[in-house]
Amino acid sequence: MRRGTFGGKRRQRGFRKKQVSGPNGRRPAPAEGAGLHEDLVLRFLNGHDQEPWSLNGIADGLDLPRKYRKMLGGLLASLCRQNLVECTAGNRYRLQSSPELVQGVLTMNPRGFGFVTPTNPPPGLRTDRDLFIPARDLAAAMHGDRVLVRVTGGRRDRLEARVIAVLQRAAEKLVGIYTTLSRNYGLVTPEDDRYPFVIEIPINLAAEAREGEAVVAEITEFPPDGQRPRGRISEVLGDPEDMLVQTEMTVRVFGLPNRFEAEVLREVAALSDRVEVAPGRVDLRAVPHVTIDGETARDFDDAVAVEKTKAGYRLYVSIADVSHYVRPGTAVDREAYLRGTSVYFPNMVLPMLPERLSNDLCSLVPDQDRLAFTAVLDFDAAGQRQHASFTRSVIRSRYRLTYTKVKLMLADNDPELRGQYAAVVADLELMGELSRKLEERRMARGSIGFEIPEAVVELDEQGKIGAIRRMERNLAHKLIEEFMLAANEAVAKTLADRKKPTLYRVHETPEAEKVEAFSEFAASLGLAIPRGERNPAWFGKVLALVAGSPREYIVSNLLLRSMKQARYAPENVGHFGLAAAYYTHFTSPIRRYPDLLVHRHLQAVLTGKGDERQMDLVEAGEFLSTRERKAEKAEREVVEKMKVRYMAERVGESFEGIISGVTAFGLFIELLETFISGAVPIEQMLDDYFRLDEKNHRLIGDRTNRIYQLGDLVRVTVTDVDLRRRRVNFALR
Repeated sequence: MRRGTFGGKRRQRGFRKKQVSGPNGRRPAPAEGAGLHEDLVLRFLNGHDQEPWSLNGIADGLDLPRKYRKMLGGLLASLCRQNLVECTAGNRYRLQSSPELVQGVLTMNPRGFGFVTPTNPPPGLRTDRDLFIPARDLAAAMHGDRVLVRVTGGRRDRLEARVIAVLQRAAEKLVGIYTTLSRNYGLVTPEDDRYPFVIEIPINLAAEAREGEAVVAEITEFPPDGQRPRGRISEVLGDPEDMLVQTEMTVRVFGLPNRFEAEVLREVAALSDRVEVAPGRVDLRAVPHVTIDGETARDFDDAVAVEKTKAGYRLYVSIADVSHYVRPGTAVDREAYLRGTSVYFPNMVLPMLPERLSNDLCSLVPDQDRLAFTAVLDFDAAGQRQHASFTRSVIRSRYRLTYTKVKLMLADNDPELRGQYAAVVADLELMGELSRKLEERRMARGSIGFEIPEAVVELDEQGKIGAIRRMERNLAHKLIEEFMLAANEAVAKTLADRKKPTLYRVHETPEAEKVEAFSEFAASLGLAIPRGERNPAWFGKVLALVAGSPREYIVSNLLLRSMKQARYAPENVGHFGLAAAYYTHFTSPIRRYPDLLVHRHLQAVLTGKGDERQMDLVEAGEFLSTRERKAEKAEREVVEKMKVRYMAERVGESFEGIISGVTAFGLFIELLETFISGAVPIEQMLDDYFRLDEKNHRLIGDRTNRIYQLGDLVRVTVTDVDLRRRRVNFALR
């Protein structure tokens, strides 16, 4: 990079003055004496750090009048003494690596302050806590921006900092609600309340948006502090009361891809639908495979079958052979990688693959020949795996079964269904027998048996919320889960034994401090916490203490929070939660890109051929883990929106709940059947004056000595609902 200005005389000899941008992408205004300060100099050097700068170069870059250059020299000298700026030979200056200057990503709080998570933190900086940014020190930074901050001191056990520069804007487009301000202007109020401002929109750039409609606004100008950003409306989404519009708003907020490019669709349209037993494939059409999924499932990527053998059982887990259709380097492969995963909302799906693949060529529908990748696993009579082999195959599913139907046939002995599916009932009973043994062995080795119930949102024909209820998890869910776990473990061990680089699904040992904090919390509830090593078996014992009780949901969630998140990585460090030495994802290549990669790696092992494309697996693991978490967060947000709207129509109604949190603010309540969260503000608890017993997670009434403790069952009435902030308030009955 060519250095910028060098002074007036040298410019006359042909040097052109470089245009230097300020933190918002615009040229800074001339700095007068009062405006010249250390942060301004640091901001400039951070933006031009490829080579050292002279004092005159910095002054010209800042458009600094000559009379202030002595002041600039003093500031540079001071910054050098603070070890923030390095003074090189020839009196040239550049930023120095320092724990006081940190780049990171800003996360805003709706109350106006923020936190910065450091990226590539400098040596000497504490990395266990984010940096706190007071509202007064945010400058023009917004939620999600990558910023440069300067550490200014400490606040309790957390460092405090101020924003020096916005390095990269995270949100040039925001989703919000449009309102008319005047004949000439409208306003867009961002959906996300971490953006505490409105965007000013000239009427001629409002795209004919109507009052109260949800829109996407593109910010075109970030004015100086205190002024509204200005922009234009790039998309009108529609009525925000429509749940489909709410889902579309979430899709835009999270930046999720919602359409396939023409090149991708052309590639998929050109794929052949011919299925044949080609060399390298085994004909398994005679094996009585079935698929077992939810009632509303549209893509069927796994089919199973079990045979009785002399030694015990043979399990077939056949997975759609997506890798046959999606080849490395193609447009559809690039798009699948960038998406990383399918995203499932109650009223919409954003598939990883176009519909012709996900719902047609790769869907293991009954009575159709389909290409598959099959794991053939042999177990002894006790459910111990004896042998595993893998092959590309052609299969033909016999039936498309649902969890409900299988449960009715196996657990309830429903005569009508058993008659309708008489040809497969004996096979299902064999599957149930094997799955129970697999579960027993898995739990015996210490696998943690989390049984965290979830809410399912039921929509009517108009797409409105009909009901929210507890999702049933029956023996059919467990049956399929055990078979998929068995296949994933077998594939992971094979790849590890053959030393084939791949992506494992790893779950590391939790941090001791978090486990100890959980133990103290559980003890405060009166639970007899078991002694011994904090291994997976210990976690299972803790869960057994609350199994079947109202506290199970709370304890399970808090225990889960004490653990690390599972992720994708090329280093096999095992899976703590499953107590598995080897684990990967193999069973869902229609909706997860890591599974597709594993299919390719396994095929390379079987054929002895190298991969068609080399990939940085460390980078891929980090990226795909991030995509997965973003998808999960978006899915949760849509469900939360639906829950709040569901409760908005039930103000005045009463429900059973459990106290899930106790703070000085009041009580947090989780409704038992819908898992909808809300709060009882302490100022609304008028029958007594309540004090917080923080150690024991309870409120105690001064007059009545009444106690409300974490885990207590209560009955509450819905008093009000804030749709924008997604808050539900209750009153105790």
